[in-house]
Order: sequence, then structure tokens, then C-alpha cells
Amino acid sequence: MKYLLTGGQEADITQAHALIEGLDPELVIADKGYDANHFVEAIEAKGAEPVIPPRSNRLTPREYDKHWYKDRNLVERFFNRIKQFRRIATRYEKLDKCFKAMIGLACTMIWLE
Repeated sequence: MKYLLTGGQEADITQAHALIEGLDPELVIADKGYDANHFVEAIEAKGAEPVIPPRSNRLTPREYDKHWYKDRNLVERFFNRIKQFRRIATRYEKLDKCFKAMIGLACTMIWLE
């Protein structure tokens, strides 16, 4: 299983450890906002490969798999398409199961386009 972190704000790194807790991923794909030594080490401790491009101010840039990182763009664009559905973007559904059903319906509509 691969795991993708999206975001882009500096504050996202504060919750990064909680996001991968309890998961057993092969890869963790994230943007530059998640490039921190402690987070990369936590990913590697789980036996996963971090696919996180290094920040421009890093003294020794790390290598990362650019092929896998390109797939992150597809996921970001898909999230953008789902958010075009007003019901999803504003979270009209109060129950988790109803919200999950609406996401499934939105995905089906996107797939049928």
C-alpha cells in the first residue's frame, strides 16, 4: 500500500507523525512541506520509502523517486475534481457513512465522464 500526504502548509508537518501512525505503507509520497529529518526517519523506521523532494535550503539534498512523485499530481487533481461537488466541499452530510456514500457517488460521476 502506498500512502500520500497532501497539503502544502508548514503547519502540516506538526500532524505528519499522527497521519502515518498505525499504517504499514510501502511508500509515503508528500510535498516539500513534509521534508523534515525527524519525519523522514520515522518513515524509514516503518520500513517505507519516503518520496519527498528536498527543500531548496537543505545543505545536502536527499534523493527521491521522481517517477512516484509525478503520481502525486494525479491525486491532487482528483481531489480538486471531487471538491467541485458542492456537497462534498462543504460537507453537507453529518454522518460519516453518508459522506462516504457521497464521495463514492462523486467518484462514479467523474469516472463516467
